[in-house]
Amino acid sequence: MVFRPEGVMPALVTPLTDDGNEVDESRLRSLVDYVVGQGVSALVPCGTTGEFQNLAIDERKRVIEIVVDQANGKVPVIAGTGQSGTKLTIESTRHAKDVGATAALVVTPYYHKPMDRGIYEHYRTLAEAVDLPIILYNIPQATGVNLSWQMVEDLVEIPNIIGLKDSSGELRYMLSVLEKTGSRLSVLCGHDEVVLPALAAGASGMILASANFIADLWIKVYDAVEKGDLKTARETQMKIQKIGRIIARSGPVGSKAALNMLGVKVGPVRLPLSIGGELTYEDMEELKIDLEKIGKLKGPKIPADLQTSSPERLASIGLSEEIIKSYRLKTGESLAGTGSEVAHVEVILGSRDGPLGDAFAKAKATPSAGHEPLVAILEPNLAVKPTTMIVPTVTIKSMRQASMIYGPAQTAVAKAVIDSVGDGTLPKNLVDELIIIANVFVHPSAVDRKRVYINNYKAVRHAIRKAMEGRPTIEELLKSSDMSKHPFRYSP
Repeated sequence: MVFRPEGVMPALVTPLTDDGNEVDESRLRSLVDYVVGQGVSALVPCGTTGEFQNLAIDERKRVIEIVVDQANGKVPVIAGTGQSGTKLTIESTRHAKDVGATAALVVTPYYHKPMDRGIYEHYRTLAEAVDLPIILYNIPQATGVNLSWQMVEDLVEIPNIIGLKDSSGELRYMLSVLEKTGSRLSVLCGHDEVVLPALAAGASGMILASANFIADLWIKVYDAVEKGDLKTARETQMKIQKIGRIIARSGPVGSKAALNMLGVKVGPVRLPLSIGGELTYEDMEELKIDLEKIGKLKGPKIPADLQTSSPERLASIGLSEEIIKSYRLKTGESLAGTGSEVAHVEVILGSRDGPLGDAFAKAKATPSAGHEPLVAILEPNLAVKPTTMIVPTVTIKSMRQASMIYGPAQTAVAKAVIDSVGDGTLPKNLVDELIIIANVFVHPSAVDRKRVYINNYKAVRHAIRKAMEGRPTIEELLKSSDMSKHPFRYSP
């Protein structure tokens, strides 16, 4: 067995048709070309990121066949063949060998959660039945089964078990495996957040969901570690650490969302996975922003003047197009965080000489009890531009509640507005002409001031971006309507 997996290997998503009902062969072939073009060292179809558990057996087989065919020997193909039963795993692995896969990635048998004896016999029986290099796969957070380092130490004695993918994120575990198996096993990092320390400790490479769309940056990290240039490796990992964190907790949902954003069409995920579920709308916004930061996406197109966003919404209540355009209003909302510190923000942007300017003056002159507005300031006597008014959406009934609104939430709104001007989301040439009103939700039971600040900052930043980009569009709303739910239904 001469195959030694190393380097950067994407855990391929499985592209589907727009309705999610069929594997889309054309999209899958395009995805293979896309990632091979980034310089990856192998391809890994039908793993966790490939939604293998939501694919029919025939679909899994066909995906592996297509990937092997499209790779055409340019890079090895490590086929995900793990099943909950040993007999099924042998069948899948034999098929992978027959169609030309270089190796098999075999997850621990799941659902029944076998004990160590069953796990050992599962892999031993498979290795004897199929003459193909086997990579063990430990992902206890998904399977409920932990592949102990002691078990790995025993399994490495089987000749065609040549590697371990560890997605647990537990560095102590990985170091124990490296210590006990040495050069006999290729240890591969499967958790996007801990790639650098894993490589520095001696891991041979990585199999990652995020390598579907940022493989070039992971290659940079890998090459830097190989050269002993830890400074470059650290700097690169930190640039993509938030992306790695989002993908590690959202898996195929986040990976497909990122690829679709980049124009590499891979379709939706299959139920029970969903955008708005495993990948929250907040995280999707953060993912988009970070892809812009690293140059994978272009920033939003910000108009030079202020036009009304979503005029069709206003038209539905009988206003003429002329009146709508004269309002020059933009609206956006966003939700950030969970629990008592959750933030929900609605922003309205408009010109000083329009109806929003009138509403601003009226709110200052005749405030509602318990909803007294506050002009956002960075420090005493230094109001932000555009002038921004904060209005609490929950009636303030105590000094502690007021301190949350007029303390961390107010500071967060001010900082978010300034940063939106700084990065060009709000046009600098309009800051003196604009008024912003931000309706801010802070729950009365919130206690963590830092989380209140962070969540309101994110919510305002996202709401302003949505307002300036005119999102969500009617098409986006219709697309998401089936999966929508009230954000506070299960919150305090």
